[in-house]
Amino acid sequence: MTVVSGIQPSGTLHIGNYFGALRQHIVLHTRQDAYYFIVNYHALTSVHDREALSTYTL
Repeated sequence: MTVVSGIQPSGTLHIGNYFGALRQHIVLHTRQDAYYFIVNYHALTSVHDREALSTYTL
């Protein structure tokens, strides 16, 4: 099985991100083909505060 997943960079990283998604991505990556990407355009269309977007994106 191949896993493809996008991560939206529009908020602060917190412990819930780790247990909710990142930890599972790390495990999947070691067991099968996995491709991850940063969905910057999604962040640009969903956050309407220019300062917050600048602070929270890569």
